[in-house]
This record gives sequence, C-alpha cells and structure tokens, in this order.
Amino acid sequence: MIQFKKAVKNDIPLFQKLAEASWLNAYGEILSSEQINYMLDTMYSEEEIFVHLQNPNYQYFLIDDGADDVGFLGFETHYEKHTTKLHRIYLIPEAKGKGIGKKTMDFLKTAVLNHGDTRIILAVNKANSAKVFYESQGFSVYEEGVFDIGSGFVMDDFLMEYRF
Repeated sequence: MIQFKKAVKNDIPLFQKLAEASWLNAYGEILSSEQINYMLDTMYSEEEIFVHLQNPNYQYFLIDDGADDVGFLGFETHYEKHTTKLHRIYLIPEAKGKGIGKKTMDFLKTAVLNHGDTRIILAVNKANSAKVFYESQGFSVYEEGVFDIGSGFVMDDFLMEYRF
C-alpha cells in the first residue's frame, strides 16, 4: 500500500540519496554528469531543502511502497494566484511501472484542491520521457523555456499545466 509521509529535517539525507538514485536514471542520457552533479549539489543541498521545509506552502512527502521509501514529492501551493508548482516528483528506477507515479499525482491533485488552488504547473526537460507520463495525467504544454541555472548550465524545458 502506497503511503505519503510528510517530510521533516531528519529526512534530508534520505531525499539526497533518493534524488541521486532517480536523477542518474532520469537524466543520465540527456544531461552531462557535470550538470547532474551541479544540480544535485545545489538543488538538494541540506541548506536548500531545509529552507523549503521552513516555507509553510512548500510540502515534501516521502513515497513509501509499503516496504521501502521509493521516491519523493515536493510542491509549493499558492506559488502563483490559484496555482501550485510541482517542483519535484522522483521515483527510484525499481519503483517505476507499478502505478506509484499515478497514485502520487492523484495525491498531489487532492492536496492542491484542499489548499484551494485550481492549477498545477511544472517544468520538464524537453528530452525527458516523463513528459509522456504528465500528458497521461492530464497535463499539457503551455510554453517552452530555457533557464540559466548558473555555472554555464541551462534547463531547456517544456512548461506544463493541469487545470481542474
């Protein structure tokens, strides 16, 4: 049975471990190892995640498949007017294809509605096969963007949305 456990500061090392396992699988063929390491070091530093945990609108959940923690979800309600931003949803490779992603999206949609938002936005790398998953969950591309993330690296993304 899939469970979503609200994250606390002590969970940060687990987030870092899960991020590394899922990122190498998700981005290993589309981003350089230098960019992956840079992004993991900056986006998943203890300080960065701790700041997120202090924000009452930023929610982190560990995803447990009944036996192990297999991924995590990070989203920010009221990111824009009536809009939640899905910042992070990652599953380790062994958890993919088991319906956990769909259950996680259902959990997210319920949480968003409970917070009074009516739209979810996200960014997905243009070469990431996850775009197909998001489309299967009702998301559509509304824009494209290239974002400078520092140290000479960029994110070349589709911006997607889901409207209730």
